[in-house]
Amino acid sequence: MIMRRILVCEDEDVIRDCIVINLKRAGYDVTDVSCGELALRKFEEENGNFDIVLLDIMMPGIDGFTVCRKLREKSPTLGIIMLTARTQEMDKVSGLMIGADDYITKPFSLSELTARVDAIYRRVCMSFTHDEKSPVLESGPFTLNLKSRVVAKNGEPIDLTQVEYQIMEYFMNNKNTALDRASILNHIWGENYYGDYKIVDVNIRRIRLKIEDEPSNPQYIVTIWGYGYKWNDKI
Repeated sequence: MIMRRILVCEDEDVIRDCIVINLKRAGYDVTDVSCGELALRKFEEENGNFDIVLLDIMMPGIDGFTVCRKLREKSPTLGIIMLTARTQEMDKVSGLMIGADDYITKPFSLSELTARVDAIYRRVCMSFTHDEKSPVLESGPFTLNLKSRVVAKNGEPIDLTQVEYQIMEYFMNNKNTALDRASILNHIWGENYYGDYKIVDVNIRRIRLKIEDEPSNPQYIVTIWGYGYKWNDKI
């Protein structure tokens, strides 16, 4: 049996214990720590052998943003979910911009938490599956290799997270087609996703910073105002 490994980093003992018990019941192999320093140490000790990290933002010592950034530098395929008691939009955006895949605002239900973790785990598994029928997608200067799951521009690989890769794949499979935010959200995060469209917009912004010559004036991922986005294959 393949164990689904998750690292839980939460400084409040009661919340951490509830999360651990719930995720173990859901079939996950859970390791828990109480601060960012221990999370980074445990990740190193286990050679990064985790599928998902559940990470609180507000902690003593190293905060969740810093831990998220360091973990993302170590692994583009690791699933990272931020936990926060804050409701400010900027905190959510900040977490996503530095590489988190999702966020959950406290208080949250355990069923919602499990659903979010399951969705991220499915995405992590997808990063290790390959399509033998159509190994490469091409569009202008971009190539997307479905076997290696590498996107390159003019032959130079682009460092993408698993979410960013899947968005690029969705776009390149739907060239010159206007895609509304709902369809992007459903395709990437699943129909039962609890969050809002902000997560789509922030990931698009993150991708533009990596692929566009001028991110403030994008030529490839074009905004369709009031609707969504389109991949421009005609450049």
